[in-house]
Amino acid sequence: QVQLVESGGDSVQAGGSLRLSCAASGYTDDRHYMGWFRQAPGNEREGVASMARDGRTNYADSVKGRFTISKDNAKTTLYLQMNSLKPEDTAMYYCAAKFPWYDGNWYAPLAAEEYNYWGQGTQVTVSS
Repeated sequence: QVQLVESGGDSVQAGGSLRLSCAASGYTDDRHYMGWFRQAPGNEREGVASMARDGRTNYADSVKGRFTISKDNAKTTLYLQMNSLKPEDTAMYYCAAKFPWYDGNWYAPLAAEEYNYWGQGTQVTVSS
């Protein structure tokens, strides 16, 4: 069973930085892609950043240049480095994975319906 556990959420002031982590377990191989999503109260869940099997990345326009998605060498932990945080970044952040994925190594969608495993979320609050 695939499990995703997020950590790293916190309360910070605008302009600050945070790094979120997602510990993944239960994979039998590397045929998957992963992503980060967020959901603020009253809003739909939106894709923030994603990483394909071949390492290609995809970002929402609202976070380009400020957020960076990465994986550790063992490919068991997904990260989201968030810099220059803004109050509008305040949300619950979720790690997600599509497993198994046998098609394009380059595929890294930002649509929630493209993922079948989700973590419980970690809260990020940015104050002005």
